[in-house]
This record gives sequence, C-alpha cells and structure tokens, in this order.
Amino acid sequence: MQSELFGQANLEKQTNERFVVQNPQMLRVSLGDDVLAVKGAMVAYQGAVTFNHESAGSMGRLLKKAVSGDDVPLMRVSGQGEVFFADTAGYVFLVQLTGDALSVSGRNLLAFDSSLKWDIKRVKAGSMMAGGLFNMELSGTGTVALHAVGQPVVLDCAQQPTHVDVNAAVAWSSHLQPQLVNSMNVRSMLRGGSGEAFQYRYHGQGFVVVQPSEWDSGASGSSVGSSGGGGIIGDLFS
Repeated sequence: MQSELFGQANLEKQTNERFVVQNPQMLRVSLGDDVLAVKGAMVAYQGAVTFNHESAGSMGRLLKKAVSGDDVPLMRVSGQGEVFFADTAGYVFLVQLTGDALSVSGRNLLAFDSSLKWDIKRVKAGSMMAGGLFNMELSGTGTVALHAVGQPVVLDCAQQPTHVDVNAAVAWSSHLQPQLVNSMNVRSMLRGGSGEAFQYRYHGQGFVVVQPSEWDSGASGSSVGSSGGGGIIGDLFS
C-alpha cells in the first residue's frame, strides 16, 4: 500500500522527551509520572493507560469553581504508554515553568504536569457593568501544553498599556494584574454597539499571548455573562 499519508511527517515521532508536539495541532505525552489534561482532549493512546476525574483538591478551589462558573474539567492520566491530545485542531505550544507561574485561559489549556500547582484566579472588573472573569494559574516546575485558534502572537506589555479581547487572550505573565475594562461608550451602545465591548488591560513587565480568533462568547466559559463573579461572594476570591 502506498500513499503520501504514510510520509515521515505523519508518522509518530521517535524521541525520549516527555511532552512532544507531534505535529502543529497534536500533542504526545509519554507517561511515567501522571499528567493532568482537560477532559475530552484525548484523541488516542497506546499502552496501559487509565483516565480518572480530577477533583478540585481543596474546599477553597471547589468554592472558586462554583462561584466562577468557569470550571475547567480536568482528568488525571496515569499508567505506561503514550497519549495523544488535541482540541478543535488548535495549534499546540509548550511552556516550560521553572519555579515561576503562568496565567491561562481555561479554553486554551490542554494538559500539564501533575507536579504543577494550579488555582483559579479572578480578574477584577474596571467597570460596573461586569463582575470580573476567572482564569487558571499554574505554578512550579514542569511543562504546560496550550492550544490556540491559529498562530498566536506574544505582545510585550512593558512599554505601553495593552488591551486584548477577553476571548482572544490565551495566557499571560502571572505577575501582571489585568483589569477588565469596557471601551464602549453610551452613544455607541444606543447605535447598536461596536462588538468590541470588553477587554483585558495589561501594563507592566510581562507578556500576553493572543490568538488570531475569538472564542464564541455564547458557548465559551470566558464570556462576561457566564463567568462574571461579582458581588460579595466573588470578592472573597479577589
């Protein structure tokens, strides 16, 4: 049997690395230590592998999940073998954490080393029209796999304020404290709006990763309407 399908570019990569970008839109992880991944992201595996629901792990994180409405359902992947992950044919890229931290949009998370710590953080709103959005913060030493809709760009936030649509922000430096701002004025609202109402505002030493597409606000947990955590309960986690 002959076909360009069997070309070298489509064959499994032979390497001893744990996290491997198999191709631009697929991740391969060699198990030994456990890996945490977003539920539903597994597309294939080889070997003796088990998949189990990963609980919040603490009452604090459980409460944050409930309040945020932006729950990222995780599974623990264990065993011996290789597991392939992908999500909506998104472009996969790896981030190596070396004792530092990264803030990630839940929609863009794919998988990460189970040794990494994770928590849910709230982005405070700079407007009375929104209660704030939530993201996941990963910290420690290990690998994080993200996926983006299209080829992302990394913007430096040190020189000037950087505004990013809330549904296009993939990840950012954890020490940056973004604000949720509303750029739409009353006149624009009366005329039907611009379609560009809410953005994250970043300013300081650090970066933000931006994808060239926006998640559908109606279906995404990243929309202002579904993820707003304003009010007394939301402020407990600020």
